Amino acid sequence: MKTTLTLFVAFIFPLLPVNSQLKQGYPITPVPFTSVKVTPGTFWGQRLEASRKVTIPLAFSKCEETGRYTNFSNAAEHMKDHSKVFDIKEGTFPFDDTDPYKTIEGASYILQTYPDKALAAYIDSVLDIIASAQEPDGYLYTARTQNPQKPHGWSGMTRWSAEEQGSHELYNLGHMVESAVAHYQATGSRKFLDIAIRFADLVCKEVGPNPGQACVVPGHQIAEMALARLYLATGEKKYLDEAKFLLDYRGKTKIKQEYSQSHKPVVEQDEAVGHAVRAAYMYAGMADVAALTGDKDYIMAIDAIWDNIVTKKLYITGGIGATGNGEAFGKNYELPNMTAYCETCAAIGNVYVNHRLFLLHGEGKYYDVLERTLYNGLLSGVSLEGNGFYYPNPLASEGQHERQPWFGCACCPSNICRFIPSLPGYVYAVKENRFNETPGVYVNLFLTNTSTLEVGGKKVRLSQETEYPWKGDVTLKIEENQAGEFILMIRIPGWTRNQVVPSDLYTFADGKQSSLPSVSVNNRPFLYFNSNIEPDGYLAMGRKWKKGDKVKIHFDMEPRIVRANENVEADRGLLCVERGPLIYCAEHPDNTININDAHICPDTQFKTGKTKIAGTPITTLIAEDSGLTLIPYYAWCHRGRGNMRVWLPQNSQ
Repeated sequence: MKTTLTLFVAFIFPLLPVNSQLKQGYPITPVPFTSVKVTPGTFWGQRLEASRKVTIPLAFSKCEETGRYTNFSNAAEHMKDHSKVFDIKEGTFPFDDTDPYKTIEGASYILQTYPDKALAAYIDSVLDIIASAQEPDGYLYTARTQNPQKPHGWSGMTRWSAEEQGSHELYNLGHMVESAVAHYQATGSRKFLDIAIRFADLVCKEVGPNPGQACVVPGHQIAEMALARLYLATGEKKYLDEAKFLLDYRGKTKIKQEYSQSHKPVVEQDEAVGHAVRAAYMYAGMADVAALTGDKDYIMAIDAIWDNIVTKKLYITGGIGATGNGEAFGKNYELPNMTAYCETCAAIGNVYVNHRLFLLHGEGKYYDVLERTLYNGLLSGVSLEGNGFYYPNPLASEGQHERQPWFGCACCPSNICRFIPSLPGYVYAVKENRFNETPGVYVNLFLTNTSTLEVGGKKVRLSQETEYPWKGDVTLKIEENQAGEFILMIRIPGWTRNQVVPSDLYTFADGKQSSLPSVSVNNRPFLYFNSNIEPDGYLAMGRKWKKGDKVKIHFDMEPRIVRANENVEADRGLLCVERGPLIYCAEHPDNTININDAHICPDTQFKTGKTKIAGTPITTLIAEDSGLTLIPYYAWCHRGRGNMRVWLPQNSQ
């Protein structure tokens, strides 16, 4: 099964809705990954190339080497001959099935940017193995099926009996559905989708509040957001209903604990607690239900939880989850640096939450948090080469941290594997009837790409050119417009409006005032003021756009000094530096002094420099008074172990 993944030009099937009658959706519609092509060789193009050439082949090879596929084959063998049973391999987890699912998901996304017949065929061969392990009624969980009389120790003796303790049956379903929908959208093939639908249908039949059903909720959330996605893909409301049941009954079943956010009903929760990945996936599911149903109690609850995170529990890198004890959120303002857990999976979950809240509310503040997380706390989780991974992402190190090629519990590598290639689906969004029945096109992320959007049922093609995040110049070009008049909604990041994050958790300490971006249309200045920026954080530019129209935006990328709220004990007397969306850190290879002795002041001035790390061009910052050199946080620990700090002591002078 080992395959050299080589680039081929292949025909990609168009996106075909399973249920063309589906009308229900988010208040704002995301432009799907299938419609956005990221340009190779650019900042994000390089990350996608690393995923295609290194991360995805590595993940598939690890699935082979570590027996992930063997679990499916063993389950299939048992179903053919019940006398054949297979001992569960020591050191495995009942959620190991999800590593192939997540890798297939990432590979499916990457097929859109890099059509590849060999990769498509390899995925198809893996799906044959997965399909062989599905029981006749749709159940697919190898930790039980390969040895029903002696299943994995976390699994319980019967289906769903240990779901709330650790079986991860519904967690496995969730990742299967996420992957299957992505595969279907990328290829048009229903092969994986039909497998996932059969399992989802079984869950709808067997798990619920009615007599004869198992009234349980996921011990590890993700099924909720996945079932909402399946509803959007198929139009079958039963999947959304099942997602809502799994949320509605949290805090009402036998397990009640903060660790898994089951301490009370979700609509009564207002603080982020417990295992940060479980929490973020649940909050994403809550945002899905809120957006897709309009349930006011869900909207109030998820808004309160988000507010708690961004005002008291968010790292400057966008990471979440302060403590390794339970991989969990800490107390309010508990944000240690050296021991910061900030699991990579939690950062990915934070992106999911903020994306869905944007689709619900249409406010730029959610993308401000999303972008911060994306460029810092998430991107740090994978090496520039694509072959090394962090599980935690601390904000300080004395050499005890180093990326690993894989983990026994491989959730973070496989999650990175699926997320990075999905980035094209986060760039644009469309809202019909944005203002006076005029549709709006949201430009949320700045990266070089070409895209095809549907606006009012009509085709619009856009292109974007930029060297962001290194430079602040962005050019948007209308390549084709069949939609007539629409409003171009350009996100004006909070950091350009003197706001580090959408709260007082972090503030600029340098006394400077941010400069609003300069904007032109067809080389003519577009005059606006701060008051012209919509309350939701967007600059609205409405007109009947013509082919060839160009909008140019210039963001001032001046380095800024940041201070944390005084309630954050770990950061008192410390400062950090950011430039645009990037957080910077001091690392040992760039400095002759011990960085633990380095200081900066609120008025420290920095100049930019250039270097390469792991063969990738990087913009550095050099303090003009001391020569202290800083690099982007996401690029740390590529040159050996050693000291690193994001937060630096403030010089008393």
